Amino acid sequence: MGVEIERKYLVNKAIWNNTDKGAGELYSQGYMLTTPEKTIRVRLTETGGFLTIKGISVGASRAEYEYGIPQTEASELLADFCSGVIEKRRYKLVYAGMVWEVDEFMGANEGLVLAEIELPDADSIFSLPPWIGVEVTGQLPYYNSYISEHPYSTWPDQEKNPTI
Repeated sequence: MGVEIERKYLVNKAIWNNTDKGAGELYSQGYMLTTPEKTIRVRLTETGGFLTIKGISVGASRAEYEYGIPQTEASELLADFCSGVIEKRRYKLVYAGMVWEVDEFMGANEGLVLAEIELPDADSIFSLPPWIGVEVTGQLPYYNSYISEHPYSTWPDQEKNPTI
């Protein structure tokens, strides 16, 4: 079984905006199914298409299966079978030997910037880059599937800046 072990953080935009990060890659993604137990996602990037099935989260872990599909099929699935498609620019940066993926959301989710790190196991030790803010691992509003149905622009201001 494929397993994803991932920690997620809000990004300190003041520091992030002054970080050398390169051009990033545009992503469009939508969901064919979103339930607490599972999600089925379609993703279209500048370089490929993907169909991903994820199970329920237990802490920072969950089952994950991802399959490459032709870009034309990913585009058709997004248009015909997905609602609430989200757009974002993803940056991949290496910090202290670990790959961080930082998503700057666009459109109705503009202003939201999230960072993720995938880990080899739940007990992995890693260093936080200076642009990392509050951890939001396991918090429903920060799942992309939730954001696709509840855009960041519709959130009350007090929910946009957690101080956990």
